[in-house]
Amino acid sequence: MKTKLLLIFLIVLIVFSCKSGKELSEKKFYVESYGDRYRIMFYNVENLFDPENDPDKNDDEFTPEGARFWTEYRKNEKLKNIYKVITAIGEWDLPMIVGLCEVENRRVLEQLISYTPLHKSDYNIIHYESPDFRGIDVALLYRKSLFTPINHNIIRIVWPSHLGTGTTRDVLYVWGRTVDGDTLHFYVNHWPSRYAGQMETEEKRMYVASLVKKHTDSVFSVHPNAKIIILGDLNDHPTDKSVAEVLKAQLQIDKIVPNKLYNLTYYVEKYKGKGSHKHDGMWGILDQIIVSGALLDTTQNLYTRPEYADVFDADFLLEPDDKFTGKRVFRTYIGFKYHGGFSDHLPVFLDLKQKLND
Repeated sequence: MKTKLLLIFLIVLIVFSCKSGKELSEKKFYVESYGDRYRIMFYNVENLFDPENDPDKNDDEFTPEGARFWTEYRKNEKLKNIYKVITAIGEWDLPMIVGLCEVENRRVLEQLISYTPLHKSDYNIIHYESPDFRGIDVALLYRKSLFTPINHNIIRIVWPSHLGTGTTRDVLYVWGRTVDGDTLHFYVNHWPSRYAGQMETEEKRMYVASLVKKHTDSVFSVHPNAKIIILGDLNDHPTDKSVAEVLKAQLQIDKIVPNKLYNLTYYVEKYKGKGSHKHDGMWGILDQIIVSGALLDTTQNLYTRPEYADVFDADFLLEPDDKFTGKRVFRTYIGFKYHGGFSDHLPVFLDLKQKLND
């Protein structure tokens, strides 16, 4: 009897030791591999205005006396919410790159990284004032310890005569190097809205797509293996003409060519069943991440894969949809009524993997 008990005890001890060793090994691997990725995110933050009236912008709606009664308190609450999203997406570490759209000016970006706990981070700002009639711009935040810009400028959108007059957001182009020496090219976009109707505004989005395509082609002409990442609210879906036919962002990710573009958020929509924006009860991907084929080459030191892209749909960004089924995005406003949420879009993100030295 004692022999049997001793045998059972030894078996349990061996099993427990093996299990503990396996858990320790997995935990150790995770900790060691923690530093092998760079996280990139994009977020349409929905009307990040400051309350001060700018006479050169159509921002009267977002002032204390305006239709939305936009105050310092409400702006500060929105900054806190954006900070929460950035840190939550970062998980163990803050994203290296944060692409943003619908920001009014550099001041609100400085407040975001100075007046929230992000002041402990090493984020820096790249931002240009665009001629958009509402006064909203795109911007890029980068961590100085992980990324060094080499150059940055804008692609200014000037409509040809057949598209009429009016203004829209510039496209921001940033070229730089990671701390490990890999060169990356970023494009931050916010293409013209569908507000006047999809078909009525489609040509304008196609025109912006043509300018981005022309610019990426010029980069490829000099650097055929350029690692390009296009981020943005394109106000079109991956299968729409502007994205699939004009920008030529491939939907099928099989025969990879370094100097072609591939839409990773189409993969998210098709295979993960996710969307970044809900309209009339239907989720869709308007916020997209598109990369060059060179980044999909897993033999390179820096690479990515379709499954490394995702929509960040944490519970705190959603609420029950009282009009349609399921959940909807937890917004700052519903109509003109202050709701205290985050945005009408969900963020999207992508991991770039850095091979560790043996």
